[in-house]
Amino acid sequence: MDAVFFDIGETLIDEGEIYARWADWLGVPRHTFLAKLGAVLALGGTNMDLFEYFRPGFDLETEEKARAEAGVPNGFGPSDLYPDVRECLAGLRAQNLFIGIAGNQPVEAAEQIAALGLDADAIGISDVWGISKPAPEFFDRCAELADALPEHVLYVGDRLDNDVLPAVGFGMRAAFLRRGPWGHIQDDPAAEAQATFVLDDLASLPGLVAAFNSP
Repeated sequence: MDAVFFDIGETLIDEGEIYARWADWLGVPRHTFLAKLGAVLALGGTNMDLFEYFRPGFDLETEEKARAEAGVPNGFGPSDLYPDVRECLAGLRAQNLFIGIAGNQPVEAAEQIAALGLDADAIGISDVWGISKPAPEFFDRCAELADALPEHVLYVGDRLDNDVLPAVGFGMRAAFLRRGPWGHIQDDPAAEAQATFVLDDLASLPGLVAAFNSP
């Protein structure tokens, strides 16, 4: 492996408080909101289905604008960064690997990620690129940024459907990170078996990559 790319939500960023702030905005008890999120995902729904359930006709752009005007903008900051991220990146950097961050996020996330000062060689935001996972073009862009063949790139993410399977389908290797709602709710042993690594955290990743690359 010459390059490692990381998804953003629930890989680098803990979205628990982000969802909780949405619950506050919608006037829903936090535990009720998060419980419904799990139920929606278990049935194959999306976070937008969750918003629609609590506010029929929900429009994300309108609500985000209203939140910004109210002084409670959507997004993430340093307090939302998982505590194992910086050490993981440092461990990979010590191996002289190309480190990338690329995920399905709004344009605003580019500035928010940059503000975290993470040790990464490239940052890719879907709404900036105009390409979203699971499209093969998304993973092609990652490989191009790393100037590496797909088989020498590892993509790390918390979703089997949006991260592991499309990355492997493109010819990359993938690491499945079992954290966050999708990481715990999605249950597909056949898909999970396609991952080169299955992780419970990021702390173990540098050692696994080093062992994989050892002659």
